[in-house]
Amino acid sequence: MDPSHPPHDGSRAGPLPEPPTEPIGDGGLTGLRGLLHLDLGPLRRARDFRLLFLGQGVSFFGSMVTYVALPYQAYQLSRSSLVVGLLSVAELLPLLITAFVGGALADAVDRRKMVRWTELVMCLVVGILVVNAVVPHPQLWLLFVCAAAAAGTEGLQRPSLDAMVPRLVTSEDLPSAAALSSLRMNVGMVAGPPIAGVLIVAVGLPATYAIDVASFVVSLVALAMMRAVPPPPESSGVSFRAIAQGLRYARSRQDLLGTYLVDMNAMFFGIPTALFPQVATHFGGAAVLGVLYAAPSVGSLLVTLSRGWTRRVRHQGRGVALAAGAWGVGIIAFGLSNSLAMAVVALALAGGADMVSGLFRQTIWNQSIPDVLRGRLAGIEMLSYSSGPTLGNVEAGLAEAIAGLRVSIVFGGAACVVGTVALATAMPRLWRYDSRDAPALRANSER
Repeated sequence: MDPSHPPHDGSRAGPLPEPPTEPIGDGGLTGLRGLLHLDLGPLRRARDFRLLFLGQGVSFFGSMVTYVALPYQAYQLSRSSLVVGLLSVAELLPLLITAFVGGALADAVDRRKMVRWTELVMCLVVGILVVNAVVPHPQLWLLFVCAAAAAGTEGLQRPSLDAMVPRLVTSEDLPSAAALSSLRMNVGMVAGPPIAGVLIVAVGLPATYAIDVASFVVSLVALAMMRAVPPPPESSGVSFRAIAQGLRYARSRQDLLGTYLVDMNAMFFGIPTALFPQVATHFGGAAVLGVLYAAPSVGSLLVTLSRGWTRRVRHQGRGVALAAGAWGVGIIAFGLSNSLAMAVVALALAGGADMVSGLFRQTIWNQSIPDVLRGRLAGIEMLSYSSGPTLGNVEAGLAEAIAGLRVSIVFGGAACVVGTVALATAMPRLWRYDSRDAPALRANSER
């Protein structure tokens, strides 16, 4: 996991399923069970999925600790939100390269081996952060090197990790397995940042980073106990031609391209995380910082647990656009907040809207992308949901340096809303997307 920023929605948790199709019921407890449907069967029935779930759960929690500690240390060393935002610049170039390569590798090599080796590299990267935090004079430039190395490694890992789950469980268990993966991510994003804030104050940065190192060790042990996940028999290997095939397919689908661009717009203009260390100084310091990072994930978790209603939505493209606009409105409210409670509520509402957008994006992807392109499209998807926050942190830091903290946040939220309207208007196929047409889209692509 890239330590400088986490997944901002369900899209990094692996493919999200369509909600269960059984009737929710007429009300009362029956309806509640339908909304809060969570099947633990895959954990009982699939040993390798259980190992992956537990290992990645521990590893993701550790990454959320580093996710708070790294920008906090950058702000402490520089006293500049712009520097915190520039950490994302260091991530962008390696991510642009490795996302495409990682997608092609996910369709061509043993996916478990790919995840294991990249997990080891990220463990070593965080180990460097531990050493840098221990020395008398920590180096700011080393934080940039580690952020770049982690981002590049994640670009290689993420497509293989996302594409592994369908090989570990039966097709009947896949929706439940994906829902469990989403829940695991959201729990980590809710619990990890507040604990990180407490740890920074209580035990210091070196020990805080060391917890992430230990979490990677747990994940590596779990991966070593799993069986191999070889590439599909029809794999064509890694080549520029294979990468180009995935790019051509994504470009040919306006509705698919629209999901990427709407999310990138929302994250570019409306992502305020580079400003969180500065915002926290107005509300209580490092301990509050973890609360700010966790607040969007609280809303995201609530949406994940009540996602049954999304099964009734057929026009998911409209859901993507409307939810992205709602994210922008939540960020505006955050920028206008005068108390910690108001800020947390605004961020939670924004996070819930972001998860709704993520659910509908994943539904579109899962319904209409052919299996033979899944790994390469997973790489493109990862680039879309990573580049927006990466560039957005820079935009937020620059805007704060020019116009001040509050104006930067409010302007970003408003620009998100305007950009979403413009993209939905310019890409009518996204707005008209209907899940009932998805089988035909997939079949045409496979010819």
